[in-house]
Amino acid sequence: MKIEVDIEQFAQDIKAGKGIGGADGALSSLIKQLTEAALAAEIDSHLAQDLNKNCKNGNATKTMKSDYGKFELDVPRDRNGNFEPQIVKKNQCPRRSIWTPLPVVCGQQTS
Repeated sequence: MKIEVDIEQFAQDIKAGKGIGGADGALSSLIKQLTEAALAAEIDSHLAQDLNKNCKNGNATKTMKSDYGKFELDVPRDRNGNFEPQIVKKNQCPRRSIWTPLPVVCGQQTS
């Protein structure tokens, strides 16, 4: 899986005078991209482990509010409806900081 992050947009936001953090800061677009990449990896892993015939079934949109701003996430779905994302859980309070578990997720090593 190749993950592409648009650093150019981040640089343009900084040049335009946006702050790094805070509501509508430049980090907001990077966090959105990284979160969606993590969700894509989660569904790929889920589908690889599912023994039943299951496949991707589009995306659902979820509005996330964090300390870094507000943004719309495209959360992937599976056809059977049993995919439970971990980084942004179903029915999670949107105000909870979604990047609290990030060091744990990024710190995990595969063997």
